[in-house]
Amino acid sequence: MANDDGADESKPVSDPPPAAGAKPRSETRRPSFFWFLAAIILPIINLGVKYRFHHRERMPQSGAFVLAPNHYSEIDPVVMGAASWKLGRAPRFLAKASLFKVPVVGWALRASGQIPVERSGSRGHDALRAAEELVEKGRMVIVYPEGSLTRDPDLWPMRGKTGAVRIALERGIPLVPAAHWGTQALMPRYGKKLSLFPRKTIDVAIGEPVDLTPYRGRPLDQATMVAATADLMDAIAELLAELRGEPAPAERWDPVVHGQKETGRLED
Repeated sequence: MANDDGADESKPVSDPPPAAGAKPRSETRRPSFFWFLAAIILPIINLGVKYRFHHRERMPQSGAFVLAPNHYSEIDPVVMGAASWKLGRAPRFLAKASLFKVPVVGWALRASGQIPVERSGSRGHDALRAAEELVEKGRMVIVYPEGSLTRDPDLWPMRGKTGAVRIALERGIPLVPAAHWGTQALMPRYGKKLSLFPRKTIDVAIGEPVDLTPYRGRPLDQATMVAATADLMDAIAELLAELRGEPAPAERWDPVVHGQKETGRLED
């Protein structure tokens, strides 16, 4: 059952009691550029969104890990960024390189340590190296394994790409699945306008780390990456099924099988 307190979370959760007895300092309580972003973004988010967190105790409060959520709205990064902050961790994303060229937005992305991703070409591997540098500093990296908004017509997670799994396996860190539901009421898939009123409830579930034991020590070839990514997408779909109260499809949607492009708008 979900650990859903139904509370309107406006502050980061408290750190879990540490084994050694000394309470660690939450990442969100250390001065950083994120304080500036939170002061601007959170009042707007809190105006239109009430979060309900499920299994919030599963969110690691220290150390490096990859957080891998589902993706079905353009506003998802803001929603999950705010959720991560409320749960005690500063969000850093792999973000589309084109966003870094947008005035003000690009400056904020660079200042907060977000990582540009080229969707094609040789520079995509550079993003993984940059993400791993954050990992080495004990920071959380949010990676959308679908790589784009889901093509599934019912907004279930589609087939994933291997970036999130590769970072976790190469660096030997946890891979934590996550799911959210309700964002489509705030901004529909491919929508451009926010609907803040009436206030929306968004459910966010944090999963147990994906068991990557069967894949550790194996060559990181395509077969290994695809199998581990399938496990991740199944875990995300299971969390989303819990939030939606209905079973997830047995198989993940594959854009190639359905004659769709994997990036860009569906109607393009």
